[in-house]
Amino acid sequence: MTTMVVLALISAVGVAALFVALAAFLIAISRELEAIGGPATRFVAPVNYLSKIRMGVRAIERQTDGLVPQVTRLNTSLGAIRDGLRAVDANLAGLIQAVTRQGGRGRP
Repeated sequence: MTTMVVLALISAVGVAALFVALAAFLIAISRELEAIGGPATRFVAPVNYLSKIRMGVRAIERQTDGLVPQVTRLNTSLGAIRDGLRAVDANLAGLIQAVTRQGGRGRP
């Protein structure tokens, strides 16, 4: 056998091993997802954990829908407070500089 044939055979074996590993991992992932999803029953009420989680998340979403306008107003109010505090900070910085400049004046 020539070198090219050996390399071709090694490549073919490598590709086959890759596909076998890929198939094995996909089967393992599928089994885990089935375990998370709950037992599948066709003729009785299905017990599907993922659908229960989805319904719970949807319930939380509906219950928190009323927060959006409140949070928007709160953000506006907090923005005004932030601007006021920045003004106070600037005034205090000016006061500190003025006191520092006076330094030794007026001392005995």
